[in-house]
Amino acid sequence: MENGNTPEHFLNLIKKSKRGRFKIYIGMSAGVGKTFRMLQEAHTLLRNGINVKIGFIETHNRAETHALLAGLPEIPRRKLFYKGKELEEMDTDAIIHDRPEVVLVDELAHTNIEGSRNSKRWQDVMDILDAGINVISAVNIQHIESLNEDVKEITGVKVAERIPDSVLKDADEVVNIDLPADELITRLKEGKIYHADKIHTALNNFFKNENILQLRELALKEVASAVERKVETEIPKQAMKQERFLACISSNEKTAKTVIRKTARLANYYHSKWFVLYVETPAESADKIALDKQRHLINHFQLATELGADIIKVKSEKISTAIVEQAEQRKITTLCIGKPHLTMWQVLAASGVFNNLLKKLSDSDVDIVIFS
Repeated sequence: MENGNTPEHFLNLIKKSKRGRFKIYIGMSAGVGKTFRMLQEAHTLLRNGINVKIGFIETHNRAETHALLAGLPEIPRRKLFYKGKELEEMDTDAIIHDRPEVVLVDELAHTNIEGSRNSKRWQDVMDILDAGINVISAVNIQHIESLNEDVKEITGVKVAERIPDSVLKDADEVVNIDLPADELITRLKEGKIYHADKIHTALNNFFKNENILQLRELALKEVASAVERKVETEIPKQAMKQERFLACISSNEKTAKTVIRKTARLANYYHSKWFVLYVETPAESADKIALDKQRHLINHFQLATELGADIIKVKSEKISTAIVEQAEQRKITTLCIGKPHLTMWQVLAASGVFNNLLKKLSDSDVDIVIFS
């Protein structure tokens, strides 16, 4: 019996269909507007007849965000005594008992007070989803487990409250709330993120311009990865064309750099894997290649590596044959080459290489892009 036809597989499909849908708003830092956007969406859902309720929202006393609470029904929080103080937590049991169609749950990485149903809020969310209730939540990039060391390196801060990467993978939608660094800093200076006594410290630590830019990049990459995972799991493989680019370079300084950079942009656009290929002919062997060309090649490889390419270096007397072999081995969909800066006689002499390459690729589905 095939694995896809087992009773267990069918049971898993039933469970998945009954589970709530999960949407996460993600941002590079506090103050970008995640909670604000959640509340805006809740009002839209409410106007369209959806039974949406607040499970737990933290406005941090931000006036614009707090104003959006008006008109949204809220499930009362659970009161707990901890170390002589009365504190409040989200009431997960009450949410499951109430069964709204959609519930808002802020601060996904929050650690619950001792005596709560779960130790972490993200675990509460999993229980709510398993009960068939849809959840809209929010989290900052620094709380994702696999990015913890990156964030520490960027900001110097080791974030204690974290969520496993599997929580993001369980999400049906991951939406990045993006904000340019200068706008975020302006919001901070205007007192829209923290109280006045915390602004100076924040500007000199976590909210430095260079920190924000790097955190912003992490957030964008994480959301791109989430979209890629969704495509891989939801679109049948036969319906997808997995783009893979091969940049073919020589020791020519200007042409190679152009090919590398333009191929990198194509690969980034398609979120695809890409390679840089250099075919070493006998004329450019280690004992014959000119020092300036050798230096150019080293720089080309370094640039390509920085831009995310895998480097391929092969030795061959026939350049076209080597290119075709690598294209087949790496399942390349697009070959990227540079427009040669040659005299007419050189073009005529070299046309055999290009014609041979076209001939070898004529029966395949590989596209060729020639960059000027």
